[in-house]
Amino acid sequence: MASVTMASVTPGLKSFKRIVVKVGSSLLVNAERGELHADWLIALAEDLAERAKAGAQIVVVSSGAIALGRTVLQFAKGALKLEESQAAAAVGQIALARAWSEALGKVGLVAGQVLLTLKDTEERRNYLNARATIGKLLDIKAIPVINENDTVATSEIRYGDNDRLAARVASMIGADLLILFSDIDGFYDAPPHLNKDAKLIPIIPRITADIESMAGAAGSELSRGGMVTKVEAAKIATLAGAHMIIASGRKVHPLRAIANGEACTWFLTPANPVTARKKWIVGNLEPRGIIHVDGGAVAALRNGKSLLPAGVVKVSGEFARGDAVLVRGPDGEEIARGLVAYDSEDAAKIVKKSTNEIVLILGYEGRAAMIHRDDLAMAGE
Repeated sequence: MASVTMASVTPGLKSFKRIVVKVGSSLLVNAERGELHADWLIALAEDLAERAKAGAQIVVVSSGAIALGRTVLQFAKGALKLEESQAAAAVGQIALARAWSEALGKVGLVAGQVLLTLKDTEERRNYLNARATIGKLLDIKAIPVINENDTVATSEIRYGDNDRLAARVASMIGADLLILFSDIDGFYDAPPHLNKDAKLIPIIPRITADIESMAGAAGSELSRGGMVTKVEAAKIATLAGAHMIIASGRKVHPLRAIANGEACTWFLTPANPVTARKKWIVGNLEPRGIIHVDGGAVAALRNGKSLLPAGVVKVSGEFARGDAVLVRGPDGEEIARGLVAYDSEDAAKIVKKSTNEIVLILGYEGRAAMIHRDDLAMAGE
């Protein structure tokens, strides 16, 4: 019987439209000298350019700021105090941003730096702002390079590792694939550095208790995340409708290696980003208000359009931008639920108004849609 290859049962990279690529400190920075692995970064940039040329939108989540900054500041090896980490990040983020900008620039891509904290994906107002910024960068074909904002993060609010940060970003922007480049080429049934008989698991259809028990401890000195955090990241990503890959970043052209079918581990999702997000809006968020719409808006929403202010006849309740609200038609029937783009006070001012009137009424350039279609779940979906 012919053997079944991993490529025959997993999607090819060409099928993914929005990909988040996470790169750890130990891949970017030489641990002994604190120097950037410049040639490796150029090779990865060439891989990213290949995916972008094929039509994919690419987001990078990159560690390395503290590792680069501590060398410049000549901090001793070993654990840093919080304020030392923040200082190293402040210095290192400049170097890291420059490195990505230069590497991506050499392959014709523009880099945009985005610094996030936990608050930016937990509080819906910040969440919408961050998602809108990343979305705009993708729309103009730039590459967002995201890192945790270590200059202001504290032990209470920090992600603690960029694996979970990458998964939160993938969820936030509706990515369909998350790739975690690591020191190891996939997920093993036992720690391979301790057990020579450990076997790589190429496909994980579902994260079970057995899978969680197989996860190992933290890895290299510069990397905050071990296999435990990668499994946590896989939970976040797959629940949000994204597949996830753990693959070796030690290879030159690591993304090309995945495309060529080299060893890695796929965590599969049964959903897709759109349906997963809509289920989250419907099932996990308490509505804070009601948007009443006319018949024309109902028809537009059922045809997959965003809700514009012109189709809104009244708003009820007190809500903030990013809160969940109900959308009701002329007969009071619930049509949809969604995340509203305006506070209730401003929303009431632009009821029945055209998009180009918003800036005249509110004094600022607001969103064109009251609720964007990506933030809207129709009743019955």
